[in-house]
Order: sequence, then structure tokens, then C-alpha cells
Amino acid sequence: MKKQHHIIIAGAGGIGEAAGILLAEWSETPPILYIGDRDFQRAQQVAQWIEAGATRPCQVSAFHMPDEGLTPAIITILQDAEILLDCLPGALAPKMAQYAKDYTLHYANLTEYVNESRQIEAIAADAATGFVLQTGLAPGYINVLAHGLYQQFCRDYQVSEVDTLEMKVGALTDHAVAPHFYGFTWSPVGVATEYLKDAVVVREHQKTTRPSLSETNSIIINGILYEDDLTSGGAADLPDALAGKVRNLDYKTLRHPGHYNWVRQELARIPVGEAKIAGLQQRMQAQIPHVEDDRIVLYAAVEGRDAGGVLRRREVARTIVPALVGKCRLRAIQITTAAPLIQSAILLLQTNQTGILHQSDLNPVAFLNGIFIRKAYGPSPFEAHGEEKN
Repeated sequence: MKKQHHIIIAGAGGIGEAAGILLAEWSETPPILYIGDRDFQRAQQVAQWIEAGATRPCQVSAFHMPDEGLTPAIITILQDAEILLDCLPGALAPKMAQYAKDYTLHYANLTEYVNESRQIEAIAADAATGFVLQTGLAPGYINVLAHGLYQQFCRDYQVSEVDTLEMKVGALTDHAVAPHFYGFTWSPVGVATEYLKDAVVVREHQKTTRPSLSETNSIIINGILYEDDLTSGGAADLPDALAGKVRNLDYKTLRHPGHYNWVRQELARIPVGEAKIAGLQQRMQAQIPHVEDDRIVLYAAVEGRDAGGVLRRREVARTIVPALVGKCRLRAIQITTAAPLIQSAILLLQTNQTGILHQSDLNPVAFLNGIFIRKAYGPSPFEAHGEEKN
């Protein structure tokens, strides 16, 4: 029987609750879970929801997380647990990481925030435990998948450089109506930010930046036409890890055709002097409806020449839809965000790696063959060997 782990989930929002039910249902041995939130009633509701929704016994305890300081109850939990899964807003990530270091816990988070991630890198520099950053869908899963494709391509075709590495993800609705061709399937906070902050890319082997929404193109995935464009945050650390090895590398967000043209029209209507991010956010929230059903479409590709000079391309595409986990129906965005977070946590618990781990540091074969990834995303494109199947 595998060890029963003690796991803290910080944050009782949609991803926190998804992480809880996934751990309860898909772990080989159901863990002991502690779920905390500044809203203690919310934490209690989620704990009860997980226990009621699981099809096998799982111990879940709720606790209150005050805005400042630690209560005796939290200190006891930090002393008992092995890892902290940070599902809180990104601004709180350094504080959670410091708690993890102080109480010798492993740590995994989801945030794309740059300054906060740098603070955590400093905190974890001499830590005795492991800290995995940006472990969601994008950044997160898509970067490990793309890095694995690059490594496989180089092995199979006996090369050390490739021409392009492409990463694309979209959280989409099944249907889309004019003029915006979009629906909010999750929190709208941050969508305008990723549309307007610069994207980090590789161009001609050099890490650089490009304006978001500056390279709209069309792509057909599984027979369906989408449009894609540069947005910020999704490339994780791959521009650093693969600069010099890939001529062009970028992350793009997938949308239904017509959406990006609508966004540009709305941006043009924002008065001079008005903050563009806030202005676009307000316009999107005023005109775009929230939609219950969602689907995640993702695509990664590598292209280059083999040792004989023949142009080759490898591609992986996935579409994930809402699903029942235990007795609970989860949205696609919940499943695809929580599963990589948990898989990263399991790898830390299994390997006891220390210090900071970015997406390029994760073993693509072990990660993509992990039970949580396979159940959420389907079979890995890379063959597992031995214990990597566990």
C-alpha cells in the first residue's frame, strides 16, 4: 500500500475544490487533506462537498486562513503536512512559499505573476524541499508537453536544434456568437491583462518579446478552424531553456474566428488616457456572457529538419470537456488546471527534489505518464518505462 500523504490545499475556490476531489478519487491511497481559505465557511463547504462527492472514504479538514499571521491550528497543520498546494491569488504566493520553507514543506503553485515568482525563487534558493512554479494548464502542462516533443524530435532525428516549437491553448465555449465570438467559462479577471502585456518568445534563436495580439493566424485542429495569437505568460521558462536550440518558439491562445478582430475594435474605442487593461476588461465583462459548458483545446508542435535535411513535423492535439469525478461534475478548465498541479506535487513527494523547479526541469515522460495527467488529458505521447508508469 502506498503512503498516505498529508496535503494542504490553500484556497477553496474552483481550482482548490477540483484539486481536492481529484486527490480523493484518483490517488492510489486517498490522502489526508487540509483545505484552508480566508472565508472559513467556504472552506467548510468545500471540505463537505469533497467528502460527499468522493466514492471512497477521504479525510478532509477545513481551516481558517486569516489575512495576517498564523493561528495555533494552522501551525499544527503546517507541522503535520508534507506539501502545500497554493490555489490562492498570485499576490499571496510568496507568503505561502515562505510558510512552506519555514515548516519544511514541498510547494507547488499556479501563478503567472513574474515578480512574485522571482521572490519565491529567492525564498527557495537554500530550501530543503522542492518548489514547483506555474504548474497549471498554460503555463504548466503545455510547456512540459512541448519540451517533451522537442526532446523526442531531437532523439529520433539525431539533431540538436529545431526550427519552430509551438504551444497553443484555448478555454472555449462549444458555441460562439457575434460580435465577440467568445464566452467566459471561468473568471474574467486577467484575460485583458494577457491580451495586452508583452509575450516572451524566441525569434532567430534569441529570447525576446513581442506585443500580444500582434500575430493573428488561423489553424485547423481536429478539423475545426480556430484563430491564434500571442498572449503573455504561457511560455513559462522555455524561452530561457531553449534559446539557441530553437529558431522560433512561442505560446499562443486559441479563440473562435473573429474574436481577436473584435478585441482590436474595442481597444480602438478606448479613449486616450484611459488605462487600456482596465478599459478592455470592463468592455469584455459588459458584453460577453458567462457560459457553463466549456472545452479546453490544446496543441503543441515541433518542426525542423532531420539529419538528412528532410523537413519534419510532430504534433499533439487534445480536446478536454467537462467530466464527472466521483459524484462531482467538474468543468474542463478545473480538471486541466488542477491535474498538473497535483501531478507536480506527487513528483515532488516521490523524488524529494529540492529548490526551484520550472517546467523545463520536469521529466516529460514521468510527468505525462503520471496517473493524474493521464486521467485528465488522456494517454501520453511518450512511452513510459518502469516506475514512470506509476
